[in-house]
Amino acid sequence: MISIPDNIKNFVNFQKLGYVATISKDGTPNLSPKGTIAVIDKSTLVFADIRSPQTIQNLQENPSIEINVVDPFQRLGYRFKGNGRIINEGSEFDRVLDYYVNLGVKSKISSIVMVDVKSMSEVTSPSYDLGATKDELVSKWKKYYS
Repeated sequence: MISIPDNIKNFVNFQKLGYVATISKDGTPNLSPKGTIAVIDKSTLVFADIRSPQTIQNLQENPSIEINVVDPFQRLGYRFKGNGRIINEGSEFDRVLDYYVNLGVKSKISSIVMVDVKSMSEVTSPSYDLGATKDELVSKWKKYYS
């Protein structure tokens, strides 16, 4: 297990949206956006099962998972790899469900995926290799989206 630093925890909890990759039964990848990703403790990410039937099925058969969370303006983020486990009852489930309720999530949460993070790395845009600064990229992408 690794320890997720507070600055990365704050980044993930602010972004919320990330992309979750699992492995289907036939060995093909399954990529699914999730809008409830959060760092719940020093080595665990979570997301709510709101509309995740394929992700849940894949994790039941193979717990390997990768989550990417990237700021779309800064073009920076993090890649987390680990094992996912599905919970739908008990004190751990209630604690994370309360977290989402307090954030204002109104969707029905069937279960929660807890991800024990085994490795983590930074994701950066090739624009940084070309000398772009964070401020320049933020300005560029704000213009693009407005």
